[in-house]
Amino acid sequence: MKPSAFVDALSTVHLDAVFNPYSDRCPVHDRVDAPQRRRANLRAFLESVCDDEVDSIWIARDLGYRGGRRTGLPLTDEIHLKTFSEVYGLSLSRATKGPPMAERTAAIIWKVLTQIDCPVFLWNIFPLHPYEPGDPLSNRCHTRTERDVFRDLLFALLQMLRPRRLVAIGRDAQLALADLSLDSVPVRHPSYGGQSDFIRGMNEAYGLLSQSQI
Repeated sequence: MKPSAFVDALSTVHLDAVFNPYSDRCPVHDRVDAPQRRRANLRAFLESVCDDEVDSIWIARDLGYRGGRRTGLPLTDEIHLKTFSEVYGLSLSRATKGPPMAERTAAIIWKVLTQIDCPVFLWNIFPLHPYEPGDPLSNRCHTRTERDVFRDLLFALLQMLRPRRLVAIGRDAQLALADLSLDSVPVRHPSYGGQSDFIRGMNEAYGLLSQSQI
């Protein structure tokens, strides 16, 4: 599957209490062409790594309302769009209006990612934003039924990128990958007091600088 076809397939999925940033538009925060901008961002990201030998895919649980829901890029908030563009040599655009929004998880992810000198792709085991019914600007864990919708797309992504290893960010992602018989390097999710353990795990996986130096 080519990057454009992958993004198109992703944009066709519609589920209850789930925001699809590649086809849905927030009437409050989004620009008129927000879904198109987010599709373009993800497509550019995929195309940038398809021609390289991807060392790793970092896989977390699902998109957050302060990060990927707005940018269309996993584990990335609007504050780090410029950094993302510089690291991957891309021209990315904001899909929202008003001040850029920061996400704590994204800040920690990118603090570590900029220390790694090998191709990394970012993803979520459930690649959309699930929210509490009636509260679109909230986060909830997706259900297994929802996750199963993306099983084939996940394997299509792995076949397209052929990473050397998968890094599961958080236990939910680790268990979901194991359920698909996919091996992964587990690291703690940086939220809820897990920042130090996350940095330590990435340090061990990639031989990064010590925690105090990052």
